Amino acid sequence: MDRFSHIEQLQREWTDQYVTVNADHPELKRFDGIVGRVITVNFNGKAVIDFQDGGWYDITASEGLLNKLDPAQAKAKYKNVNSAQLIPEKQG
Repeated sequence: MDRFSHIEQLQREWTDQYVTVNADHPELKRFDGIVGRVITVNFNGKAVIDFQDGGWYDITASEGLLNKLDPAQAKAKYKNVNSAQLIPEKQG
């Protein structure tokens, strides 16, 4: 699999997912317990995440660092409706 195919696969897997961080990693502790939404995955393999504070953060798109949440439950906890909008064709 070439690099572009790998990034496209990561984008399909992670874009518009609700996530929390694995707070066992010290650099992610500040996001502990906060629901974020993956806006996209950039070409460095980093998930660009909106953590409801007006900023977007890039964290490696991997299950070791990010935990996917059930969309129905996470949507109720995700409070930022004025930031990036969902991609319509990706909505269920």
